[in-house]
Amino acid sequence: MSDVVCLGQFTADVVVTPVVSMPEKGKAIFVDHITLHNGGCACNTAIALGKLGINTAVIGKVGCDTFGDFLIKVMNDANLDTSAMVRDPSVDTSSTVVLVSPDGERSFLHYSGGNAKISEDDINYDTIQTAKILHIAAAFLVPGLDGEPMSRVLARARKMGVKTILDTAWDAEGRWMQLVEPCLNHLDIFVPSLQEAQMLTEKREPSEIADVFQDYGIATVVIKLGADGCFARTPHGEFFVPAFKVDRVVDTLGAGDCFVAGFIAGVVKGWDLKRACRFANAVGAACVSARGASGIKPMPEIMKRYPV
Repeated sequence: MSDVVCLGQFTADVVVTPVVSMPEKGKAIFVDHITLHNGGCACNTAIALGKLGINTAVIGKVGCDTFGDFLIKVMNDANLDTSAMVRDPSVDTSSTVVLVSPDGERSFLHYSGGNAKISEDDINYDTIQTAKILHIAAAFLVPGLDGEPMSRVLARARKMGVKTILDTAWDAEGRWMQLVEPCLNHLDIFVPSLQEAQMLTEKREPSEIADVFQDYGIATVVIKLGADGCFARTPHGEFFVPAFKVDRVVDTLGAGDCFVAGFIAGVVKGWDLKRACRFANAVGAACVSARGASGIKPMPEIMKRYPV
């Protein structure tokens, strides 16, 4: 039995640092590091939750290949329950080449792999039923689930008494509300980034954006503001929580996913919303201070560095 189930995108990230420019055809450029890390929104959030000491299970699809073996091992090492992960010999595991610039920003070369093949038939509802929270990450990156199928998964989880949380990604195909709207009536908590929320609502300010989402009955809206922290709204009020100061940004890979993990950890522990948001900012700060999407420390170490 797990406190949280993370469903969605699982990817192996090949991270190249630093990338100042691309080589000309037939030539090479030397870099400082090429490393392999876990990636994908659901995978990053789940591993961060595991490192924070939260009992977490994962549901997704990977291949029976080297990258799939790597992801399963990393998740097992983080004490995650991987029993509901699908290993499909007919697909390759999703992978991304992440090009990290000297200032920590990222560019991507992405192969969808198993994430493009997961469907409702792959969902293990026995795993979901015994959890407190179902977190889906991320809308727009799992085409077999996006839209109506995802809404049915969320609705079924809610009928089981499981709290539902959704995170989004950037929709390169511009479908936005067409795919997310079916899910909104079945959410307890929504945690998009500001840029994604602006595209979904066609509003600019966090308060206006929250109005749109709460009209669908979502009790808690938390909007990620990156280096500016976050904005939160419930039926009882709204507030901004500033980010923690970071001495040096190593890379921003997975920062949003780690933010969500910190927030979910606070929810599991029964903290009030403001404290959960502060801890979410702390975990995000810890993430950008290390290399890789889940290069964070256990909860006591994070809270010592960033008191909440």
